[in-house]
Amino acid sequence: MSAGDNPYASSYGGQMNVSANYGGAAPADDLIKDTTTANFSRDVLEASRQQPVLVDFWAPWCGPCKQLQPLIEKVVREGAGRVKLVKLNIDDHPSIPGQLGIQSIPAVIAFVGGRPVDGFMGAVPESQIREFIDKVAGPAGADEKAEIEAMLAEAKTLFDAGDLAGAADLYGALLQADPENAPALAGIAECMIAVGQPDNARQALANLPEALAADPAIAAVARKLDQIEEARKLGDPAALEQALALDPDDHAARLNLAKIRNVEGDRQAAADHLLHIMKRDRAFDDDGARRELLQFFDVWGPKDPATIAARRKLSSILFS
Repeated sequence: MSAGDNPYASSYGGQMNVSANYGGAAPADDLIKDTTTANFSRDVLEASRQQPVLVDFWAPWCGPCKQLQPLIEKVVREGAGRVKLVKLNIDDHPSIPGQLGIQSIPAVIAFVGGRPVDGFMGAVPESQIREFIDKVAGPAGADEKAEIEAMLAEAKTLFDAGDLAGAADLYGALLQADPENAPALAGIAECMIAVGQPDNARQALANLPEALAADPAIAAVARKLDQIEEARKLGDPAALEQALALDPDDHAARLNLAKIRNVEGDRQAAADHLLHIMKRDRAFDDDGARRELLQFFDVWGPKDPATIAARRKLSSILFS
């Protein structure tokens, strides 16, 4: 699936990108700048406490400087915020290079945490510049992975708190950057389900590549959609409650009611109905209550409080 096929961009994600939300990427015009002696502390020392800063010491008469600058600027821009580049003209501002013992240019010094940590001299090739940045900032992609994990965690927190619009915005932003991000796909489908749009959620997960559709997060949402579709056909829950009031051992009615309560979000009630059937008649529907409960667990997830509580009750029934 390509970004152009992404069904979430217009309705949820807008045109946001991953790094723009979490500070990993600075605006393009802020990645490269000239500095002065007066601004060196702010532009280099203070800035390097947030991300690595490369300082390019150069002069207008320096031929190798003119060879190096377009290469290092290109690599820094492609890094989209992994490092910043600050250029200092040593003819106009000689005190800083003098204090650092710069005797030959071009010279590039990397600052991290307010201190110089590494550097190189001369008009080195582009490949060596990339290696240097990887050494200073870590391998390419490491920061992006951390940002993605942070966004997924925040989206889940917002979803659990009932802020579905906020969660959907974050999931949509992730899908703008990576249309095949499985947790984000599953998350935005969950948002659609939560606002009463299971058909849209089904459409959003349709026609995915086989490997993506098999991802556990997406597979769990697909099973949830199947449960919703099944529950639509099970009748009026009030009528099922009335049937149970007349006959508490109407296990067929109780099983159907459990399925309805599950899709309504009342997981404790859903589990309790199935556990009641198991206590009364393990043979009903060929142990169908237990099999249904295990399917609930698959969708709820192993860490869900309802899963944990129901598993304990299930164990007491199975091993009593």
